[in-house]
Amino acid sequence: MNRLKRIMLIVLAVVVVLALGGWLFMQTAVFGSAPAADRLQRVQASKNFRDGSFQNVDPTDVMRREASYWVMLGDNFNKPADVEPKQPLPSVKTDLTTLTDTATSIVWFGHSSYLIKSGKTTVLVDPVFSGHASPVSFFGKAFPGTNVYTTADMPPIDLLIITHDHYDHLDYETMVALRDKVKRVITSLGVGAHLERWGYDPTRITELDWDESVDLSEGFSVTAVPARHFSGRGIKRGQSLWSAFVLDLNAQRLFLGGDSGYGPHFAKIGREHGPFDFALLECGQYGRDWPSIHMFPNEVPQAARDLNTRVLMPVHWAKFALAFHPWHEPIRLLTQAWHPTDAMQLTTPKIGEPVVLGKPLPTSRWWE
Repeated sequence: MNRLKRIMLIVLAVVVVLALGGWLFMQTAVFGSAPAADRLQRVQASKNFRDGSFQNVDPTDVMRREASYWVMLGDNFNKPADVEPKQPLPSVKTDLTTLTDTATSIVWFGHSSYLIKSGKTTVLVDPVFSGHASPVSFFGKAFPGTNVYTTADMPPIDLLIITHDHYDHLDYETMVALRDKVKRVITSLGVGAHLERWGYDPTRITELDWDESVDLSEGFSVTAVPARHFSGRGIKRGQSLWSAFVLDLNAQRLFLGGDSGYGPHFAKIGREHGPFDFALLECGQYGRDWPSIHMFPNEVPQAARDLNTRVLMPVHWAKFALAFHPWHEPIRLLTQAWHPTDAMQLTTPKIGEPVVLGKPLPTSRWWE
């Protein structure tokens, strides 16, 4: 009996130590901070915040109700051999300080990170340059060949846009390293709490609820619009908002999609804000067990049609394996679903290859 008690005490002690260690780890800076004080009041006053968390416009389950966590755990240990590329991916190292002032250029850094240069204005979206998309460096590592850009390669940033607070869009190491290069930040409501903890001046941060806009200068404005997704860097979800953004800059209108499952919100955005000159839409990290929060590749062309965009550029792929599909499946299936008769153009640049509006668009099938 005494031996059994000793074993139980040892097990209890181990559980307590592990729980305490986990709790202490989650207090570290990488996890950011939850909204508090005036920010929390604004969050709770939002029409999109109900029952203790932000809600999607249409009812959305993060996981399908029939999903089995045991099956997903098994899937995680039995990923396809080609979930990651076998060879380093090709990329182009562009000097970002030399992008033209006479047109709008978009440079993709893999996944959902990209830079927009229009005239003399530089906008950076969801930068992740740490080499991993998680709070620890050994999980969610970038594919070989994709990590060719660092914060040191970034020019001064007039506007940094963060769509939501997931690790593959809001990267602690990157944000700290970029802090002195960024003049202003626009993000979703509640996300500013993370940035303030990381040393960003709150006077430089603008947080938007859906359908709120801010005019930055003549011909330069940003509007937050709904996406179908969720948020959270810890255990509790939905304490900050997730958004897509409409960017009006130098008489051009761009749609910055962030993360979103397909839904009727795309057509509504198209009616209210379209047509768009350019749309960046996610096409990867989907799965059968989370069908509502990420688009499947065959849904992306329809979302682009709903938005009424002239050019579609697929993102959210080709850098991290955050789902169980082969790494090149998203772009392969999307191009199969893309009909040549569409009025829209599809561009598929390599990482770092500039896309210049008004010029011939990159269309190579470099992943093959």
